[in-house]
Amino acid sequence: MKLYCIGIGPGGVEQMTLRAARALEKCDCVAGYGLYLDLIAELIEGKERIQTGMTKEVDRCTAARDAARAGRTVAVVSSGDAGVYGMAGLLLEVCGDDPAIEVEIIPGVTAACAGGAALGAPLTGDFACVSLSDLLTPWEVIEKRLRGAAAGDFCIALYNPGSKTRTSHLRRACDILLETLPPETVCGLARSVGRVGESHTLTTLGALRDTAADMLTTVLIGNSRTRVVNGRMVTPRGYRGV
Repeated sequence: MKLYCIGIGPGGVEQMTLRAARALEKCDCVAGYGLYLDLIAELIEGKERIQTGMTKEVDRCTAARDAARAGRTVAVVSSGDAGVYGMAGLLLEVCGDDPAIEVEIIPGVTAACAGGAALGAPLTGDFACVSLSDLLTPWEVIEKRLRGAAAGDFCIALYNPGSKTRTSHLRRACDILLETLPPETVCGLARSVGRVGESHTLTTLGALRDTAADMLTTVLIGNSRTRVVNGRMVTPRGYRGV
């Protein structure tokens, strides 16, 4: 029994790896959130869909497991990388009591890397990823991680900076970071990378706290060395001795 867990990148087909595309070709059933399935519609035409909405991740993985048990070759797809805020961990948990199911995890381009490339090269050294969604992680824990990242002078990628119901999380995060970082710290926002309507802008941490951002946006916050070079966000690696 074969079950793939595939990261399709933020933009779908154009950002998928060749390995991911070849795995999808082998499948006759694909499970995922509706938007993600639509992003790869041309690759899964004629295949059975297991489609569930947000907050139904356990149901989705359970249905995929059951389809694999029934002899189907199944793929569970995640936006970005399946192991970064994706379905890989949950799928392994759901299939943990059935050693007959072979789960193969296929990595993809995560939003931090895709957004960083759109903005320039902000993640050339050590960086931290923090999700601002407190649906599964208490806000007190998120605050602790933000302070730790700021204290360590990491570049920071913020996932899930806002939604229709979470309109103040980005401002709260910026206020926490501003306890340690100067307001002129270089920042960038990358939205809908690889999709129709892609946009990216540069700003500063002081201005970022009053900027609207949604679930399609990844926020990149520079470290003490990050600067703007010809309109691009750059964190020098140190090759030039600067």
